[in-house]
Amino acid sequence: MSGSALSEKIREAAEVIAASRSLGGVCHERPDGDALGSMLGFAASARLAGRSVQVGIPAPGAIPSRYRFLPTDLLSVGLSPSDPPQTVLAFDCASLDRLGSLAWTSEQAENLVVVDHHVSNPGFGTIDLVDSSASATVELVFDLIAELGWPVDEVVATCLLTGLVTDTGRFQYANTTPRTHRVAARLLEAGARPEVIGQAVYEEEPFGLLSVAGAVLSRACLDTERKVVWSFLYREDLEMASLNGEETELLIDLVRLPREAGVAMLIREDDDGGVRVSLRSRGEVDVGAIAEALGGGGHRNAGGFAFEGEMSAAREAVLERVPLA
Repeated sequence: MSGSALSEKIREAAEVIAASRSLGGVCHERPDGDALGSMLGFAASARLAGRSVQVGIPAPGAIPSRYRFLPTDLLSVGLSPSDPPQTVLAFDCASLDRLGSLAWTSEQAENLVVVDHHVSNPGFGTIDLVDSSASATVELVFDLIAELGWPVDEVVATCLLTGLVTDTGRFQYANTTPRTHRVAARLLEAGARPEVIGQAVYEEEPFGLLSVAGAVLSRACLDTERKVVWSFLYREDLEMASLNGEETELLIDLVRLPREAGVAMLIREDDDGGVRVSLRSRGEVDVGAIAEALGGGGHRNAGGFAFEGEMSAAREAVLERVPLA
């Protein structure tokens, strides 16, 4: 989206939000730092401006423990489809189905404002504030809050910086731009706490994760023809360590370390018996496109999807979509 078109969309969204008698906020299932940071940052800013936002996460609604430093007290018990807010904002969600249990409620709102940066987003709102050149959805939320004239304090700034840090891989991914750093600087000036984000997200894990990491790394295999490294994470690994699947998000970053691999894959037995696959790329292979083809989504360097079938079948489904090196 061009700069002028984006600015117009931001103005349009701000006008609708300002005129709305009630507001709601939703994000994608199994939210990450950008989804939570966008949604909670917006809601926290709204609270400072004297507005309230009913904020909800699709079922099962669990928040990974690493994000508990965010203002989760803003989360609502639930958004009712029988009495939806006049305007609902969908944050960091590439498609309506990714809203899961809150998709129907969102559709019932008079206005659905989609705020997102996924290139695969087809636009499913009455207003689509979608810019794939943004490094994270929080960049768009930062602009939207500014257009609304709402305050940004330490809490809001920390929420938004969380999205920047996590979606750019701590400013290491190719989606990091000069604007990313300019927004980060503004957030730091507003009081954002990078040390809180860094410690909670990257430096604090339950002790049981050490044994799980050892098991996952011991199973790692390298496909030299495709330069793919992969491993399995079984449900019994988690049970023995008293962990849940949401507490293993960082394992993919260990699996991706071998320099011989351009793509990393972690296949996990989910808590409900299903299979989930996390993908990472060094840039040559678009793993977001692979994930999208298999029913998920993401970006060029990071993606994921749920899979119906055996773990080995999920592995083969990915491998057959990665070209030979």
